[in-house]
Amino acid sequence: MCQVFISADPTLYESRTRSVRLHGVATSIKLENLFWQVLDEIATRDGMSVPQLCTKLYDELVEERGEVDNFASFLRVCCGRYMALQLSGGIPQDVDIPIRSLNAERVLATERYPAASGAPHRQAA
Repeated sequence: MCQVFISADPTLYESRTRSVRLHGVATSIKLENLFWQVLDEIATRDGMSVPQLCTKLYDELVEERGEVDNFASFLRVCCGRYMALQLSGGIPQDVDIPIRSLNAERVLATERYPAASGAPHRQAA
């Protein structure tokens, strides 16, 4: 089992810090290269740069929650959900289809780990 995970290219889990401006304030975000790659794919789908995507996510999170406790962790979760929603069929794997063009309710209906449950839902094999 572990060979599946330990055989990952080490560059994927190397951390990289990028400077991003959030409303004129420069901030640094440190993520593993794999997450930067996923964020780049998400941003590219909607014609944005990674800094623009980060700003948009930050703004919408502040609007929804009122504050941001750990933005780097939030970005990691966004990447994980993006990949999981692709596997569940909620987000098409065709990267030419912008995420903004999708119906959010339909996308979230495919989610296998509903946020309200508190614990991961195990699907029968």
